[in-house]
Amino acid sequence: MHPLLAALVGAVVGAGAVGSAWAVVGGSHGAGKTSPSSATPQTPRTFALNGTFELADGVIDDGTGGCQGGDGYDDIFEGAAVTVYDGAGTVIATGELGESTLESEGTCRFDVSVGNVPTGRGFYKVEVSHRGTVQLSETEAESGAFGASLG
Repeated sequence: MHPLLAALVGAVVGAGAVGSAWAVVGGSHGAGKTSPSSATPQTPRTFALNGTFELADGVIDDGTGGCQGGDGYDDIFEGAAVTVYDGAGTVIATGELGESTLESEGTCRFDVSVGNVPTGRGFYKVEVSHRGTVQLSETEAESGAFGASLG
């Protein structure tokens, strides 16, 4: 066999062997991977922000142990909007004031529970009705430490 022909055949066979090896090795590293377009979307982790909201002024007894706001606090009642914002001010979850209890000192206490609040935001701002925000760290928000008062 002519030396030039032998070199050409060797190069072709060698290239084929290297290509086959890459295919086998590369295929084993890529096994089980999916392309971004076919990947199943991950559901973000969430938590329920729980706590209490208290109204001290303008409290009206509802006659059944519950209460609501009056005299300028008419927007504070069971079902009033509770909005959760991230640190940038984007709305990330919404809920409502829950059951109210008229406390012996005349304070109206509402349960607060807002579900599906996304984790990983660092800080959260919580607003009841349109009364301004209370800022919480992520640790406080997740631990049920939300507590706010008005009046």
